[in-house]
Amino acid sequence: MERYLRFLEKSRRYVWNPFTQMKDFFDQEPVIVERGEGVWLEDVRGRRYYDGVSSLWLNVHGHRVPELDRAIAYQLGKIAHCTMLGQLNVPAVELAERLVEISPPGLNKVFYSDSGAEAVEIAIKMAYQFWQHMGHPEKRKFITMTGAYHGDTLGAVSVGAIDLYHRAYGALLFETVRVPYPYCYRCPLNQEPKTCGFACLHLLSQALEAHGGETAALIVEPEMQGAAGMIAMPDGFLREVRDLCTRWDVLMIADEVAVGFGRTGKMFACEHTGVSPDFLTCGKGLTGGYLPVAATLTTDRVYEAFLGEPWEEKTFYHGHSYTGNPLGCAAALANLDLFDETQLVDRVQKNEAYLRKRLQKLIDHPHVGDIRIKGMMVGIELVADRATKEPFPARRLMGAAVCRKARDEGMIIRPLGDVVVFMPPLATPEGDLEAMTDILIRAVEEGAVS
Repeated sequence: MERYLRFLEKSRRYVWNPFTQMKDFFDQEPVIVERGEGVWLEDVRGRRYYDGVSSLWLNVHGHRVPELDRAIAYQLGKIAHCTMLGQLNVPAVELAERLVEISPPGLNKVFYSDSGAEAVEIAIKMAYQFWQHMGHPEKRKFITMTGAYHGDTLGAVSVGAIDLYHRAYGALLFETVRVPYPYCYRCPLNQEPKTCGFACLHLLSQALEAHGGETAALIVEPEMQGAAGMIAMPDGFLREVRDLCTRWDVLMIADEVAVGFGRTGKMFACEHTGVSPDFLTCGKGLTGGYLPVAATLTTDRVYEAFLGEPWEEKTFYHGHSYTGNPLGCAAALANLDLFDETQLVDRVQKNEAYLRKRLQKLIDHPHVGDIRIKGMMVGIELVADRATKEPFPARRLMGAAVCRKARDEGMIIRPLGDVVVFMPPLATPEGDLEAMTDILIRAVEEGAVS
């Protein structure tokens, strides 16, 4: 206990946590992690917790994975980092080849970065500059979707649409055209999913009719919108979005930072509908959750628009110090090897079926409005009244209460408002997945009360 209090006091004096209201944070006995193994986290007091959110949706095979550890150590014996400005390194080249091989057809070029937000920022800048090179400087608008979250850099925030996170920076951002994301449980058009015929897609079509000639790109989170509350996209919707973008010659950016690398039951979420975007952004699970590497994949058409003589100023002037870091790329290569060796994507599909069966136990809970599952992404929306879908008053912090109950039971999860998110490592063994869902069920049953 003395050791915990020492670290707690140091944290109180020096640390500012992300996405955390610090006013009373340290009064809630925050977990201070020291170790990890498999699907477990261990704090400085020796207490163990299941990692129920994959350390922010990115852990794939668990913690302290021997194959990943060895790959990083081996690369350390060669070189830890070297710039990619005007030169290359072996792991970055090999990883680019692997990413092109496993990504949707047509994505043949890889541009590295350090985070998902930067991968999105790169796609935005490339799309904007592409049309300038193509002789269409008027194509400068971006279409985004309600509830969108694409990261916290200013370009990524501009195409975001969660006012809680983004409105404070409004004066710093460029304007976008917003269209509805298909939130079927709370349909903004008051339609029923079985009969609506993708009514919200009509609003996208109208937006493209009005702005297509001046729009550079549309950005979308395929199949599951994450930070908005695990909003599941209806089957086939993404294909319709792709077709509309093609019809209006608007570039499509698929933000797969959260949903890529097996998380939805396919290597990339676009595969569920056979869609090939013009840009695909990825991060999080790329290195198995080990090191901060992200990537923006794009087409030959986009790449070739940037080719020219130095004096033509067609170069894409973007790059950070750690772009294409060899250690991170080595970890990513080992991660992809493990995907193949363990047939992990197939396991995710089986685990999805298991989760759907187990969580049926909550379907009649008086305060569970909706349960959304895609692969190993789960969102449980808590409501004050099931019949009317009335939400709890914001001051109740019901989602946070359920997550505190889960922590008391030995599992770390985080809410998105009153949506309880469960997103364990993809390689979670069956016995651990059973124990984790037991905790999740008890936390909802006992924590969500009137």
